[in-house]
Amino acid sequence: MIPQDEVLGNIEDYVILKGYRGSIAHGTYEETVTDDDHDIMGIFVPPPDAVFGIRNIECVERMIPEKLSEKRTRVYDIVYYSVKKYLNLIMKQNPNVICLLWLSPKHYIKRTKWGDLLIASRDRLLSKQCYHSFVGYAYGQLHRMTHHAQTGDMGKKRKELVAQFGYDVKNAGHLIRLLKMGAEALVLGEMIVERPDNNQLLEIKRGEWTLERVQKYADELFANLDAAMIKSSLPTKVGEAFVNDLCMKIVRGFYGDGR
Repeated sequence: MIPQDEVLGNIEDYVILKGYRGSIAHGTYEETVTDDDHDIMGIFVPPPDAVFGIRNIECVERMIPEKLSEKRTRVYDIVYYSVKKYLNLIMKQNPNVICLLWLSPKHYIKRTKWGDLLIASRDRLLSKQCYHSFVGYAYGQLHRMTHHAQTGDMGKKRKELVAQFGYDVKNAGHLIRLLKMGAEALVLGEMIVERPDNNQLLEIKRGEWTLERVQKYADELFANLDAAMIKSSLPTKVGEAFVNDLCMKIVRGFYGDGR
């Protein structure tokens, strides 16, 4: 990771797509329930010395606090990926990065014609490999749901919820959402990011479900995800040549007539 002070301060000039991720994008944000940050993801074309020179910038992370009152501070957790890094993560079907291409319009913060080209290409950036990534992420949430309790990186509210309910309700909500989104992607060929079942997910997030109920439902959803993989008509993997051409078109266009 390149130190923050070495990254161009005007990185926003190079951002082609930017939007909310996490609970805001999913429609499950409740500030009074847990310590949710405002999570944001952006994609940028690297500055000239990182495109044509030897410098390499793949990822930039920033935490930007906004003081709302004497007692309240909102934190914007922003991650920027270079378009090359982003598309490599797409090739691996990373659930978090795929979501950026399927946001509701209101959740985009910045769109350019090169960002719109990525969005227009999203149908060809989804494959059956998403099964493995969604399953892997879901099992990670399942483990942390009962083994991540009271660790130091939790906020105060979240620790209180773990102590109250005996498991991490935030991880439980992620678990159920991932399993549903994975099955939808495989069968429908699209990512439903803003969740129509957000009320159910919020119930889980508030601790209104017992751990046993969450685990039983998760077992059913894992089975549904397996069935969706069998039925899926998605391609086996994302076409590398297509992704490579898309990346070059964006970078060349950005430094040609695109800025």
